[in-house]
Formats: sequence, C-alpha cells, structure tokens
Amino acid sequence: MSSLPDPSQPRITAGTHVPEMMAMIKELAAYENALDQVQATEQSLVRTLTLAGSHGHTNPGYAKTLILRLPVKPNHPDDKPEAAAAMALYFYNYSTWRSKPGIYLEDLFVRPAYRQRGYGRMLLQELAREVVRIDGGRLEWSCLKDNTPSLDFYRSLGAKEMENWVQLRVDGRQLERLALGKTEALQTGARNEHTGQVLEVKDRPGEDTRWISGSY
Repeated sequence: MSSLPDPSQPRITAGTHVPEMMAMIKELAAYENALDQVQATEQSLVRTLTLAGSHGHTNPGYAKTLILRLPVKPNHPDDKPEAAAAMALYFYNYSTWRSKPGIYLEDLFVRPAYRQRGYGRMLLQELAREVVRIDGGRLEWSCLKDNTPSLDFYRSLGAKEMENWVQLRVDGRQLERLALGKTEALQTGARNEHTGQVLEVKDRPGEDTRWISGSY
C-alpha cells in the first residue's frame, strides 16, 4: 500500500491551470526585462500545450509543463498552501546518433519569494527522472553566458557547456521567407561572407545536423 504524500513537502504536478502558467511566463519575461516580447496568451497556451486536465480540445500539444506547489502545510508563515511556486516548460527531442529521445527544457522559473529553497533543483531532478523513464539520452537547456550564478548551479548538477556548438534560429519575417524559398541562399546559393565563394551543404551520415563546406 503506497503512503500518502507528506503534507509538509512541496509537490510537483503536470500543468493544468493555464492562467497560472500565463502569469509565470509574464513574471519570467519581466525578470529578464523582456515583458514587451511576450506574445503568448491563455488561448494560445490552451491551443499549443499538452495539458493534464480537460480544456475542451483534443490537440495533443507541442510542450508540457511541470508546476511545483508549496506544501499543504507550509513551513514558512507567509506561504499560501499549495500555491504555485515554480514552473518548468519542456518538450521532447531526439538524438540520431544515440537513437534515443530526450528532453529540452525551454523555461525554468522560480518565483522570487520562493528562491533559495531548492525548488529549481527539484524540477530538474523530476525532468531527469522522466528522461530515464523513457530510456532517453539527455536533458538539455540553454543559459545566458553572463548568468554566472545559474551556470555555476547547473555545473554543480553535472551539466556541461556545449562550447563547440552555436545555437541558430530563424524566426519572424526570415522564417516566412525561408518557408517560401525566397531567401538569397535558396535563390542564388549561400556564399561565404568574406570570399564570396558559393557554399555547399552536405550531410554527415549519422549526425544530428547538417554542415556547410567551403573555404574560410
């Protein structure tokens, strides 16, 4: 017979309450001085997230959330029982070399009032358990280079920096142009910005990505 959860300990559950998630997304953006860049709405979260509860839609969603809640019987006098204290938003990815799934952690946020309690570590540990459960290969996330305290914390957990990799992104108007085949590289061929030489895109068998050859 399984024992009941300890009411004096926080618990982690799958995200179900969209307004709660939306609030923490905005708080994270405000913390990073980027509140004006948030385009998410409660409606878009319902449409695109995998939600544990019923929200009147059948979309399986593209990402999931974990919510860490305060204890039923809080240890701190100012804490509200079962209040949402932290959130992890993640999705599954894949490694071709390992032929294994994995998890990419998009956002990890602990509300300021609840920091220095180990809640971030607890969420990362829960995600690591999920990777192990699916027989996955890795748990990945990104961190700003100048966020030294967080980098030190992640290193203490065994995370390593991928120094030989550069994160790339296409979004906004450039994403539309790429989808429509209107980028210069697709129309005339990619060129080395220094020599003007046309670059050739090749595949390295078994790798997770493609590489571009040419003289540099």
